[in-house]
Amino acid sequence: MVTRPAQPRVAALRIEPATADSWGDLCSLFGAKGACGGCWCQAMRLPARDYELGKGRKNRERLRRRVVAGPPPGLLGYLGDEPVAWIALGPRPEFARLARSRVLAPVDDQPVWSIVCLVIAKAHRRRGLSSRLLRAAADWAHAQGVAIVEGYPQEPRQDPMPDVFAWTGIAAAFRRAGFREVARRSPTRPIFRSVARTK
Repeated sequence: MVTRPAQPRVAALRIEPATADSWGDLCSLFGAKGACGGCWCQAMRLPARDYELGKGRKNRERLRRRVVAGPPPGLLGYLGDEPVAWIALGPRPEFARLARSRVLAPVDDQPVWSIVCLVIAKAHRRRGLSSRLLRAAADWAHAQGVAIVEGYPQEPRQDPMPDVFAWTGIAAAFRRAGFREVARRSPTRPIFRSVARTK
């Protein structure tokens, strides 16, 4: 099996909450396909039927309304002035798909925030941005008083994993970002957590 070589690491990734002022940057990163197949980061938020019916324009408008109204549904990563990365996170009850998943069912009764999507611009993949984005998202949430931040990455059975399947993140990136595995009900779908340090 041939593994694609890693790209050189990049420096100075700037992380900002997605707000009305940065909506244009988010659109630029997602492009005409809304990151993938008209999703516009709605796959985890909506019941399957609503998501499918909304692919494209409706899902775009759903995300726009959420970004404009706040609080931020995610963070944007910039290299200079170029938006190159996105990570979606928020309180777990916001994500309808998680409520219906047996594999990703709650680990315990603790309130958590969930990381449900990562998007890295194609030209900047395999440069270590995912782990930096994950660490920044956890730090941002912890700074707002969130005790536990949780993610649901893929544990690839093949290397490299096709990018289209990596939108919830890769387990190795969560490990590099300091998250710890807390459950695994499927060989390829572990649950990882970052827990805020107590003072």
